[in-house]
Amino acid sequence: MDGTRSKNKVIVVGGGLVGALCVCFMAKRGYDVFMYEKREDMRKIIVERGRSINLALSHRGRRALRHVGLEDEILSNAVPMLGRYLHKLNCRNDYVPYDPVANQCIYSVNRNFLNQVLLNAAQAHGNVKLFFKHKMTKVDFASSTITITNLDTGEIKTESADLVVGADGAFSVLRQHMQLTPMFDMSQAYIEHGYMELCIPTERGTNLKPNCLHIWPRGEFMMIALPNQDTSWTVTLFMPFEKFESVISEDDVLSFFEANFPDSVSAIGERALVDTFLGSKPSSLVSIKCNRYHAGDGFLIVGDAAHAMVPFYGQGMNAGFEDCSILHEILDETEDNIPKSIKDFSSRRRTDAHAVCDLAMYNYIEMRDLVTRPTYRLRRMLDCFLERLFPGSWTPLYNSISFGHTRYSQCVRNRQWQDKILKVGLASCVLLATLIIVFL
Repeated sequence: MDGTRSKNKVIVVGGGLVGALCVCFMAKRGYDVFMYEKREDMRKIIVERGRSINLALSHRGRRALRHVGLEDEILSNAVPMLGRYLHKLNCRNDYVPYDPVANQCIYSVNRNFLNQVLLNAAQAHGNVKLFFKHKMTKVDFASSTITITNLDTGEIKTESADLVVGADGAFSVLRQHMQLTPMFDMSQAYIEHGYMELCIPTERGTNLKPNCLHIWPRGEFMMIALPNQDTSWTVTLFMPFEKFESVISEDDVLSFFEANFPDSVSAIGERALVDTFLGSKPSSLVSIKCNRYHAGDGFLIVGDAAHAMVPFYGQGMNAGFEDCSILHEILDETEDNIPKSIKDFSSRRRTDAHAVCDLAMYNYIEMRDLVTRPTYRLRRMLDCFLERLFPGSWTPLYNSISFGHTRYSQCVRNRQWQDKILKVGLASCVLLATLIIVFL
């Protein structure tokens, strides 16, 4: 739908990835769209430290970008990642393809570049106005109004709209106001692990196997590296805060990395490693679940505001982008009935958002520990064999999440069904072997 039928007014709070994409979707529908972002226009400033500079883009996110005509531009500036490259302490490194059957891949995308493209695309619409350094400070659900403060001038104004979309991140102001409404349940869980960013520079980036997500799994903690187009790598260390706090001197840093990630020291560089580690503080990771995502007749939260998740399944951005696709589809189904659409969004999205939040939490255990175990490799071999044997009927969990559009909750149910099948098959094999031994 290219949307000349409706002239609803939409306010999008937040100009990050999901907010900017939401603006594109709403503008494409023909709505008058106003975006308010409390930060400066990120197209004019250097990216802030502490936020990952690249992200993993998979099919759900690609589908949303395709709908607004941006997929090709984004992929042409992304780096395909065909699998995981595991760095083991015994130096017996291992390459594990994501999809050995169909050879599908995910993409490492620069966050800054992606946000700039989305903001430029949003601004290109004549029915869009973007405001930066404007903060939402108050919400009135009864009158469908919000209060906006201009952070430069201090000017305060009240705005009304048919739809207000909160895409303002894990600490969403709109969600905080929703929490004050009856029957709104929200839970947040911080994990006891933080993360810190490091970097392998361009001149040493060619020493790593290209087109892979590199992982150094160490049981209780891990380090990963995602590729950039200039052959540099964004490196992220995840480990318990207590562990971070125990590494306090230059000698501590070098000893810790030599003991746990020896092949990374020369790649990162000793001086850069020490300076970055001692000059930074680890950031926290939070998972958020809500029982609904709407309030009143015209307020909705999406992306991290609705379902922030830890980053270990690479679905945070993709799930947020999928929110935009689903909202657009529901508005089509209801013929732009906004009160009905936001209620339908809550009921349709809640179970799936909870499912992917749980998957993200579990995948941290898999990435930092389980990938090194023989049982993990055996399960992957069985999944690949059965996928080839029953194409279309047997899809591994990771593939259904990253390379398809099946609802997250259905992906989990499919995995549970597969687990039962394998358990029954294993039990049958054991029974058969026992009978053969007894009667022969």
